[in-house]
Amino acid sequence: MILTTGPFWTWPAGVVATLAYALPALAAHRLGAQTAQRLLWLAWASHALSLLGLLVGGLHFGFGPALSVTAWLMLTVYIVESQLYPQLRARWAMGMLGALAVLLALIFPGAGMHMARSAWLPLHLALGLSAYGLFAAAVVHAWMMTRTEQLIRTGRDADTGLPLLTLERLTFNFVYAGFVLLTATLLAGMVFGEQLYGHAWRWDHKTVFALLAWLTFVVLIVGRHRLGWRGKKAVRVLYTGTALLLLSYAGSRFVLEVLLGRMS
Repeated sequence: MILTTGPFWTWPAGVVATLAYALPALAAHRLGAQTAQRLLWLAWASHALSLLGLLVGGLHFGFGPALSVTAWLMLTVYIVESQLYPQLRARWAMGMLGALAVLLALIFPGAGMHMARSAWLPLHLALGLSAYGLFAAAVVHAWMMTRTEQLIRTGRDADTGLPLLTLERLTFNFVYAGFVLLTATLLAGMVFGEQLYGHAWRWDHKTVFALLAWLTFVVLIVGRHRLGWRGKKAVRVLYTGTALLLLSYAGSRFVLEVLLGRMS
């Protein structure tokens, strides 16, 4: 088990974020909507402070921080959406995912990255992680869409707070935005790989899974527009593409850092 060695505030901020995430997830009905919303705001701010510790004294990165940044971006999307759609209810899912992601980043903070390779490396990572965050948001909305559809079919009231068509539209908006950023990330890796990482394009596990994910999202977008894919079929393809994307960086880093014990 690897414990983070970042600034003094990293652990306290992470612990506060974990608790603030977990309380709305585990006791949302007792807390009330307003208190739960405030706790999520506290979690968002504390989470950001803990992530800032990864940048102080040199960038540290690995599968834990990658998942943590993804969860933070997803919560940012949720906070913005909850202002536009006050009836949106997904605090349980946001809280549980956020708490788990923060804990993983604290326990497995990854290794230091050599910025001497390229000053553009942080931007390249930001593009990739933004794509992660958008596809994660798409998955959460797809889950809510599936749940809403199931409740409607069984004659029960949907508890997500948004109409089915609105959830579907939001899901694919996130897919489209994530696809653009993922494409930009892959192109940057192909064209500027030597400047970014000190070596040319490699057909390693990370690259193969990323390309498979990209092709899966191409199939999803074409299937939706040409074949009218909706509902379970579209959601299954989205889940498949996101799983492949998760294996690309976070999965490969998990194998290196945890299973093989290699930090470089």
